[in-house]
Amino acid sequence: MELSRIAVAGASGLIGGALVRSLVADGHEVVRLVRRAPRSADEVRWDPERKYVDVAGLAGCDAVVNLAGANVGSRRWTEAYKARLRSGRVLGTAALAEAMASLDKPPRVFVNGSAIGYYGETGERAVDESAPPGEGFLPSLVVDWEGAAAPAREAGVRTVFPRTGLVVARQGGAWGRLFPLFKAGLGGHMGDGRQYWSFVSLHDEVAAIRHLIDTDGLSGPFNVTAPQPLTNREITEVMGRVLHRPTLFAVPAPVLRTVLGEMAGDVLGSARVLPKRLLESGFTFAFPDIEGAIRAAVDSGGGGPAAAR
Repeated sequence: MELSRIAVAGASGLIGGALVRSLVADGHEVVRLVRRAPRSADEVRWDPERKYVDVAGLAGCDAVVNLAGANVGSRRWTEAYKARLRSGRVLGTAALAEAMASLDKPPRVFVNGSAIGYYGETGERAVDESAPPGEGFLPSLVVDWEGAAAPAREAGVRTVFPRTGLVVARQGGAWGRLFPLFKAGLGGHMGDGRQYWSFVSLHDEVAAIRHLIDTDGLSGPFNVTAPQPLTNREITEVMGRVLHRPTLFAVPAPVLRTVLGEMAGDVLGSARVLPKRLLESGFTFAFPDIEGAIRAAVDSGGGGPAAAR
């Protein structure tokens, strides 16, 4: 990839932070979108909930990557929090898409973060990008989230949606909560443990986003999940083996529903998602299996090398 100017929204998050480190390490100029007054020349003001972007700050950017949005799994899904999840993603995406469309020379590519929540509950059925959306809050959110990018696509910007699975990392995301539990010997499967979890190492997540930025002709949805999704019970066993801890403390489904409310459906639900289009595009996973992904997270302390090339 030639040296580029790339704008990143959500640069302080788990994936965004790793992506920025990777890009900077390779000499790219990164512009960070921030919600406060900019403090340096590499920051641009935006307010996703109010659909505001300092359009001038995007001028000259070759790519825009949007990874912003409140963490889906950080708290119980109250109606207020669901509204926040929706507004941050849908309005933020629309703001960026409209800002790009207004430029005389828009960026060549818009990589807008998405999620495998699009597919909803799949049970044991494996799905790829050709599958329709599921039912419920997350699928409807993802449909609207991706749909909000339409102005960029209509303006001729190549628009890509990395539908990310569960990112294996020691800090941040769902796995960031699992590691301390397992290290303390309190790990165990959730519910009956038969639900599929589609995971991806942080290293491969960053590498996939960069692949989608770099590869001309790629557009639309791409599942960013390792090619071998496993059940929660199987993942639990590998976690225990890698961390040398017992995995005896299974969490019954009723307890999860009491503690997590509606969000428990995302933990107990099964999503067996395959990265068909990503593999067909020539992408190679560094950590295609769960043991490798977990060991990479343990060895790095943060889920993967700072520079995923």
